[in-house]
Amino acid sequence: MKNISHAIIGAVALAFGLVASAGAGTLEDVQARGELNCIVSTGLQGFAAPNDEGVWEGFDIDFCRATAAAVLGDANAIKAVTATGKTRFTKLNAGEGDVLWRNTTITFVRDVDVPLRFHGVNYYDGQGFMARKDLGVMSAAELDGASVCIQTGTTTELNLADYFRSNGMSYEAVTIEDNAEARENYQAGRCDVYTTDASGLAATRATFPDPDAHVILPEIISKEPLGPATRHGDDQWSDIVTWVLNATVTAEEKGVTSANVDDMMGSNDPEVLRLLGVEGNLGGMFGLNADWAYQIIKQVGNYGEIFERNIGVNTPIGLPRGLNALWTDGGLQYSPPFR
Repeated sequence: MKNISHAIIGAVALAFGLVASAGAGTLEDVQARGELNCIVSTGLQGFAAPNDEGVWEGFDIDFCRATAAAVLGDANAIKAVTATGKTRFTKLNAGEGDVLWRNTTITFVRDVDVPLRFHGVNYYDGQGFMARKDLGVMSAAELDGASVCIQTGTTTELNLADYFRSNGMSYEAVTIEDNAEARENYQAGRCDVYTTDASGLAATRATFPDPDAHVILPEIISKEPLGPATRHGDDQWSDIVTWVLNATVTAEEKGVTSANVDDMMGSNDPEVLRLLGVEGNLGGMFGLNADWAYQIIKQVGNYGEIFERNIGVNTPIGLPRGLNALWTDGGLQYSPPFR
């Protein structure tokens, strides 16, 4: 009986160890590789797209860079792994990427059934519609019978069906794989309107020869909380990605920027000192150096800097902060405390 019990205990322990090792070790993999494989879109201006030199840049890319700065000390040690709406989750769960920083909506099914682990909202969005001004449409309520360009494998596809059904309207779906195909079909007149997240519409319109010839309709028909995702089963890596985002938000709230972060090492604010690794050992708690958040802010910036540099009102994308303002400014961006 004793031997049987030991055998059972040993088998359970072995099984547990195999499960734990199968899902763990992303941090070790990234550090051994010396590069972060970051899943991003196939190209969305302002969020993730190659510049004229072929270097990927944008809002999502900067969060890839922030993650690399935290875990490798080098914000440029990233590889952009492109994925469509259909392939992004498959690539993540297959291990082709370490983290997904790609305009992706958090939903119940994606969190529980795909399964993914989400780590907060880095952009609060909602689905809208864009049409050519000469179509004469001023409201989504006037779109009965319209042809609509829609990306497959996205929440927008489902939201579109729900919106037209609930309003007693019909539409013709023109399905596309990615934003580049949507832009091509829309500009060629193969669909009357294009629907996706409002931020994506603004980003797409900014690439047109005459952006003013197109209007984004006023209706927002859904909640689209966009955020980073990782695979299930690696709590250490999940914690790191969660607190990379939180670090950028807290830094903005505390007035810590890429320009003043060195001076802020002497701050009188205890939370700033904990954030920057001057006091305590927050980084060591999940296997990183004490200066992990300092590296994020120094090399990439705080949340506000990332937003304004890539998609803010002074960029071609021209997005106001809106819901993405700090909670202290009437928005929804809010980080748990560094304590």
